[in-house]
Amino acid sequence: MRKAYLGIDIGSISTKGVIIDSKNKIISSCYLWTEGNPIDAVKRVLKELLKEIDGYKIVGVGTTGSARKLIGSILGASIVKNEITAHAIGTSTFEPESRTIIEIGGQDSKIILLDDGIVTDYAMNTLCAAGTGSFLSSQANRLGVKVEEFGDIALKSKNPALLAARCTVFAESDLVHKAQIGYSKEDIIAGLCNSVALNYLNNVAKGKKIEEPIVFQGGVSKNIGVKKAFEKILNKDIKVLENGHLMGAIGVAILSKSEKEREYNFDLSDFSFETTSVNCNRCPNNCEIIMVKKDKKLIDSWGNRCEKGELKVS
Repeated sequence: MRKAYLGIDIGSISTKGVIIDSKNKIISSCYLWTEGNPIDAVKRVLKELLKEIDGYKIVGVGTTGSARKLIGSILGASIVKNEITAHAIGTSTFEPESRTIIEIGGQDSKIILLDDGIVTDYAMNTLCAAGTGSFLSSQANRLGVKVEEFGDIALKSKNPALLAARCTVFAESDLVHKAQIGYSKEDIIAGLCNSVALNYLNNVAKGKKIEEPIVFQGGVSKNIGVKKAFEKILNKDIKVLENGHLMGAIGVAILSKSEKEREYNFDLSDFSFETTSVNCNRCPNNCEIIMVKKDKKLIDSWGNRCEKGELKVS
């Protein structure tokens, strides 16, 4: 049996999973919507991934993303890492000369600056959705267009509408106004793509020195209209990797290779876990402690900022 490594990236909007071999070649991959239930999403991702691994045994598991600790506890992950580290490792493995990573996901976005594969600076934006995939999806519904078609439609525009880029509310208001005064759908969609790029550069990337080579990843990177908007504004070339939307999962799978190996066997029929929380009142911090239980037994907990909030794991 050949060795394989599993990486799971659990986001608020989408969940991504990959299984790679010892040479970082992707054996199987899966991308689907989290739908507010990360445990069920991971169960569905695993079901798809495990169909493709005949002749392999999984000996390392890594998790990243907003629910990385929860899913890491459930899967018994060998490593749990933040998105910055996972994306940096994944990108620098396949594009070692990369200096800037632009990443835009479903509800958040980030910029990562690299020097010889080492993270030198980064920033994240989780407060405003104006520059994210969820914003584009909601506007696509408003316009009666599939979000997957946004990029191709935007490229047909000859006069992109100027839309407010500073927040979702203003951008939506501008969109309605531009439609009312007669802007074409192509010009409005091109304006939305420009708005996403401007919002990112004026907020997430503000004050950062964006140097080439630049890699654009995350779900929004598949939108050619947003890619072209970034290239026009920055006057720089931007590269979109084929598996850029999976890079967090790929990166954490690669990281799992450095940990102690053990064979994993996932029994999806016994994939039933309970997550609860409790406020610790033992000090002024009053931390919210997240608990993961299986068969009513505590298997992991986190959230405490001092030893008073530590819970004993069974």
